[in-house]
Amino acid sequence: MKVQVLSEVCTGHGRCYMLAPEVFGEDDRGHCQVLAPEVPSEHESQARIGAEACPEQAIEIEE
Repeated sequence: MKVQVLSEVCTGHGRCYMLAPEVFGEDDRGHCQVLAPEVPSEHESQARIGAEACPEQAIEIEE
């Protein structure tokens, strides 16, 4: 699974990295960043939860 954040869409709510800290982190502005573009299989469910929690739908997942 690959995950990417659309930085121009993210406004920094932080739901993604609060719900899935193994997948997402925050940059110096409090916006989401992906910790590793290839998500290990044991963290795939967290990646989905973080993406679904994004109010702007700024997280894209590629299976």
